[in-house]
Amino acid sequence: MGIYGFEAKSAKGDNVSLKEYEGKVLLIINTATECGFTPQYEDLEKLYKAHKDQGFEILDFPCNQFGGQAPGTDEEIGNFCSLNFGTTFPRFSKIDVNGDSALPLFKYLKEQKGFAGFQPEHKLTPVLEKMLGEANPNYKDEPDIKWNFTKFLIDRQGNVVERFEPTKDISEVEKRVEELL
Repeated sequence: MGIYGFEAKSAKGDNVSLKEYEGKVLLIINTATECGFTPQYEDLEKLYKAHKDQGFEILDFPCNQFGGQAPGTDEEIGNFCSLNFGTTFPRFSKIDVNGDSALPLFKYLKEQKGFAGFQPEHKLTPVLEKMLGEANPNYKDEPDIKWNFTKFLIDRQGNVVERFEPTKDISEVEKRVEELL
């Protein structure tokens, strides 16, 4: 079954079965519009345009759980992404990714792939490690999403293949996507 048994609300409020994406390679991401990682939208759109005709989709799930960095309505978030980054990949309604109110899809994704570790060379890694470590010294041992722009790579059979933390370079993500296409 993989991820195909799950549903999510589109940014317009419609229920969407992930079965609609069966047979495609997916990159599922929790995002935010006011984050240090928000410029990743530009690279994600390039990745999407380069591979969407080969059966690749990016599923964007805005989340306001990390520093309140995804304020606004679904419509405002969509307008921001379109105007500032020209995004054309599917965007869903704002969700929670951690805690009791987490979208069941994200509970499943975290069960399949735990925290992958931040890239040591990334300029935001020391900031994230300090902040997260002060809040929870054991954060590395827990599967929760740590920050905005965590990505899950799904193969054509609906299996969670890999988890990329927000510090992972998009070029590395693209290599893995290409391997699955």
